[in-house]
Amino acid sequence: MSLKVPKPNNIQLFKDGYKHLQGLEDAVLRNIQAVAELSDLVRTSFGPNGRNKLVINHLGRLFVTSDAATIIREVEVVHPAAKLLVMASQAQESEMGDATNMVIIFAGELLKKAEHLLVMGLHASEVIQGYELARAKALSELESLSTSSLPSPFTLSTLAEALKPAIASKQYGFEDMLSKFVAEAALAVMPSNPKNFNVDNVRVVKIMGSSLSASRVVQGMVFGREPEGELKRVTKAKVAVFTCPIDITQTETKGTVLIKNADEMLNFTRDEEKHLEKIFREIADSGVKVIVAGSSVGELAMHFLNRLNIAVLKVLSKFDLRRLCRVVNATPLARIGAPTPEEAGFVDVFETTEIGGDRVTVLRQLVPGEPGYDNKSEKTKTATIVLRGATANRLDDLERAVDDGVNVIKALLKDPRLVPGAGATELELAKRVDTYGSGLRGLAQHAVKRYATALEVIPRTLAENALGGAEGNEVLSRLWAKHEQKGGEAWGVDVEAEQDGTLLATEHEILDSLAAKSWALKLATEAAVSVLSVDSIIMSKPAGGPKVPQQAGNWDEDD
Repeated sequence: MSLKVPKPNNIQLFKDGYKHLQGLEDAVLRNIQAVAELSDLVRTSFGPNGRNKLVINHLGRLFVTSDAATIIREVEVVHPAAKLLVMASQAQESEMGDATNMVIIFAGELLKKAEHLLVMGLHASEVIQGYELARAKALSELESLSTSSLPSPFTLSTLAEALKPAIASKQYGFEDMLSKFVAEAALAVMPSNPKNFNVDNVRVVKIMGSSLSASRVVQGMVFGREPEGELKRVTKAKVAVFTCPIDITQTETKGTVLIKNADEMLNFTRDEEKHLEKIFREIADSGVKVIVAGSSVGELAMHFLNRLNIAVLKVLSKFDLRRLCRVVNATPLARIGAPTPEEAGFVDVFETTEIGGDRVTVLRQLVPGEPGYDNKSEKTKTATIVLRGATANRLDDLERAVDDGVNVIKALLKDPRLVPGAGATELELAKRVDTYGSGLRGLAQHAVKRYATALEVIPRTLAENALGGAEGNEVLSRLWAKHEQKGGEAWGVDVEAEQDGTLLATEHEILDSLAAKSWALKLATEAAVSVLSVDSIIMSKPAGGPKVPQQAGNWDEDD
């Protein structure tokens, strides 16, 4: 018989101020609760009938949006387990640009279902094993659910049809118009090898006033300001891009000049003027007809540039300056002086036009079919979608929908396969994973079945947000009945409830990208498994001193 030695209670493992939570109650269930709260927050914003959230961030900026990626970026989540979900959603945003909300909702639902199993006495490792098995099954079944793929070569109508569901989830009612704009802009910049499509070549310029119907696609780069000088239109022009102020340079050290008479005073300023004129004459002699300034332009410099017939455009956003350099193939210079032939860029048309009541500047290269088009060199093409709207928040939300649309095109170029949308794919996967779980032996089968019921959350949320909670349950049971029939894989939720709240997704052209769905399932399961595999939380005391200001992802408003 062994002797039990009593343990001392006052062993201090960590420094003062540390928090140490462990065990099922304190760590695992508390984490699940935090994640469930986050998923409930964005759940009501899911789908075409999702509600908007009004978010005011730490800088006092106002956002009215139903875009999950924006909501969670601007709401500073501090709970460590909820942060794992935020990271998974951000990974989906950077990889696919769509289905970010699905990641959070699905991961939250997986953890809610796991909570019941853990309380019943299953070990976390068994739940994790079941979820891993179910994910592998769901991904293999997803491959077989592809009904069609994006036809090649792309046309305006086929691209617009593929974009509609993604844009409708952000701007329901305007999806036809917006998807046409995005498809038109994407086709204008599509390189000969579509795999090299760059999302950066489709820009958005927001001009307040009028309504969305007044928006249009402009070939080239559009800047919402007029050129600084008198020259408003130039064709076939050499371009120099400067990041420094175009003005008389200030000396590094302070000096005192004694002036004894009026002649010395005149000569003093004349020398400065002559020096500046010499610089600009050199720039003009090198053949430059357009100068793009990344900073201020002095009055005297403007005078000389007007005399030398050089157009000047001020672009204050460094992101736009970088894009412009790519379009005109120029090197940004940090000093004033004549650019070398390699540093200078070239633009076919530099012109000022009027959109609505605003004067804007357009820089563009000629496209095939235009007089004077030269096909010897591959030029970077850029298209700008000029969005019109009554308020700044409305324009921001339209821009987010356009960004999503452009990212969907990028995803479809990598993998053109499409699966039925409207929650049909998720429900069919739930049915197949549930059948697979019934045939398994061991405790993991319970987790596999819970994974199947968690997949139901997508069509359920779509139905609840569109038709209300009670009707949502009715629609879901009708969908189950239709999916049980042979060939019922494509039945999804009809958010307009024209008949019984269900529709054939393939018939109504409601199709989603297979790759986006596949990534969402992978990332959501990974996030849920990461949270479940935690059994204790150790938090150190936050360091003292002022907090370092965190910059949000897209802090530059002009971009």
